[in-house]
Amino acid sequence: MPTVSVGRDRLFAALEQTYSEAEFDELCFEFGIELDDVTTEKAIVRKEKHLDHEEDEDEDEEIIYKIDVPANRYDLLCLEGIARALRIFGQKQSVPTFSCKSSLTHSYQRMVVKPETALIRPFVVCAVLRGVTFNESRYNSFIDLQDKLHQNLCRKRTLVAIGTHDLDTLQGPFTYEALPPADINFVPLKQRKEFNAAELMEFYKSDMKLKKFLNIIESSLVYPVLYDSKRRVLSLPPIINGAHSAITLKTRNIFIECTATDLTKAKIVLNTMVTMFSQYSTPQFEVEPVEVVSPDGRSNLYPDLSVRSLEVDVSSINGLIGVSLQAQEMAELLNRMQLSATVKSDAKLKVLVPPTRSDILHACDVAEDVAIAYGYNNIVRTVPTSYTQGKQQPLNHFSDLVRSEIAMAGFTEVVTWILGSHHENFAMVNREDNGKTAVIVGNPRTSEFEVVRSSLLPGILKTVGHNKDSPRPIKLFEVSDIVRLDTEKDVGAANHRHLAALYCNLNSGFEVIHGLVDRLMEIVGVPVVEFDENTQSYSDNGYYITPSQEPEFFTGRQANIMFKGSCIGNFGIVHPEVMQRFDITDPCSAVEMILEPFLSG
Repeated sequence: MPTVSVGRDRLFAALEQTYSEAEFDELCFEFGIELDDVTTEKAIVRKEKHLDHEEDEDEDEEIIYKIDVPANRYDLLCLEGIARALRIFGQKQSVPTFSCKSSLTHSYQRMVVKPETALIRPFVVCAVLRGVTFNESRYNSFIDLQDKLHQNLCRKRTLVAIGTHDLDTLQGPFTYEALPPADINFVPLKQRKEFNAAELMEFYKSDMKLKKFLNIIESSLVYPVLYDSKRRVLSLPPIINGAHSAITLKTRNIFIECTATDLTKAKIVLNTMVTMFSQYSTPQFEVEPVEVVSPDGRSNLYPDLSVRSLEVDVSSINGLIGVSLQAQEMAELLNRMQLSATVKSDAKLKVLVPPTRSDILHACDVAEDVAIAYGYNNIVRTVPTSYTQGKQQPLNHFSDLVRSEIAMAGFTEVVTWILGSHHENFAMVNREDNGKTAVIVGNPRTSEFEVVRSSLLPGILKTVGHNKDSPRPIKLFEVSDIVRLDTEKDVGAANHRHLAALYCNLNSGFEVIHGLVDRLMEIVGVPVVEFDENTQSYSDNGYYITPSQEPEFFTGRQANIMFKGSCIGNFGIVHPEVMQRFDITDPCSAVEMILEPFLSG
C-alpha cells in the first residue's frame, strides 16, 4: 500500500476540524485507510540517516501523518485528495462537478504527434489548468503527487511520464517528436548548461534519482521530445523537463503532458492530476482541454472528465456484504464514497462514477464502497450454512483423492511456479509458440516469469534437473492448474486441472508410468477397452491408448490417452534433447493428463 505523508495541521485545516490522534485514527479506519505513523520532518531525516534521537526537540515542528492508502486509489495520493474524500465521507461537502472549458469561449492548445514516436513512446495526453494559485505547501503537494504516481500507476515511468510546465513561458502549438539523441539540445531542469540528449544520458548516470530511469530509452535510436512552436524543449520524457518552462510558486497557468506506452494509464494519470489540483484553478474544478492530433490525422480532446454510469442490483450487493439495506439507504452510503447514486427501483441503483474513481470497474467495487460506508464492524458475523458454501468443490475433492493414490504409489508431490519463462514453456520441451496457447505476462519482472504455464511438464523436469544428485529412482508428481488461451471465455483464458508424473532412473521406466496410468483409471472406475474388429472402433465406456507424436517424447515410445473418444493426455519416454536442456543425465518417462473429463459424467 502506498504511504502518503501529510502535514497534520494542513490536513485538519482542509478538513475544517481538529482531531485527537485516536479520533483521526478511528476516522481513517472507518474510511478504509490507515494512520501508519505520526512523526516530524526532522525525525524522518534522522531515521533515513540512522542518527540517534535528539533530545532538543522543536516543539513547534510540524507533525507529519503517514497514511496508508489502497494501491488502486490514486485520488488519495495527495493531501488534497485525502481531505476531499474525508469531507465527502463526513457529509461536509458534496461531490465536485468537474468540467472542461468550452471552445466557444477559449481556443484550445494543440499537440501534434509525429509518426516517429511510435518507435519509442507512442501516446501523449495533455491538459491546462488556468488561474492556479500556488503557495509553498500546495506546490510541494503538486510535485509529490507526480512522484507518487510515477512510482505507483506509472510503474517507475515505464508506462507513463508526467511533465508539468509554466504555460506562460511557452507558445503553442506543440509537437511531440522522436529524434536521434544528438539532434535534441536544451538546458535541463535545475541546470544552466545546454546538453544534447546523448550527453545528458551520460551526465545523469551519476545522479542518484534519475539514473534509474535512463535504461527506459537509452538503447533506442530515437528519444521522445516535446517542443513548442519556437522549438523550445518542454521535456525529454521520461527523464527530465526543460529548465525554460519550469513551474514556480508564481506560475498561474500550468500545461500538463503525459507521454506513455499505455494510453489508458496515461488518461487515468492526467485525470488524477487535474481533478486533484483544479480546486486551486479559476474557475474552480474547470479544466482546459488540449487537442491532440495523431499521426493519422485524427484529433482527440483530453482530458476526458465524463462521468461513467453503472447499474447495480441491490440484492446482489446485500448478498455480497451480508446486510439487508434498502435501496435508498444504499444510495446514501454510496454518496458518502463520492459515487452519486439514485434509486431506479427497489431492486436497482444507478451509480455515477466520477473521473476521480478509476478504481470502480465492476459492481463488486460498488459493493466494497457500500461496505466501507456502512462500516465493516457493523456487519454481523455469520457462519455460512448453505450446503454449496460448506462443501468442497468436486474438482478439488477429486484432485485430493488423486494426490493420495499417487502418493501411495511411491511418488513425491512437488509444487512448481505457475509462471515460467517462455523458453522453458516452449523451446526446452521442443514446442513452438503458435500465439494461441500461452497467456503472456505483459510486464514481467524477470525473464523467468514471462508466461503462465500451459503445461506442468517443464516444472517437473526443472525440479529433477535441480535435484539430479538425489537417490534413484526419482518419482515426482504434481496436480495443479495450467492456463491456456480460450476466446470463448470472457477473460480470454481458462484454467485446467492437470496431473503430471515423472519417473527417473538408470532405465527409462516407461512401464512404471504406463502402470501409473492404468492404476489411476482403475481407481476412477474406467476400464480398458479393446479395439472392436467388427465396428473398427473403440467403445466409449472406457479408455485406450493410441500412438502419438508429441515433440517432448521419444519417437515411437509414446502414447495418447483416449477417454470417451477424446485425447485427455499423453505419456512416454522424455526426448534426450529435452533432458539435456534441463540438465538431466538419466532417462526418464512422464505423463501429463487433464482431470476434468472424469467429472463430466
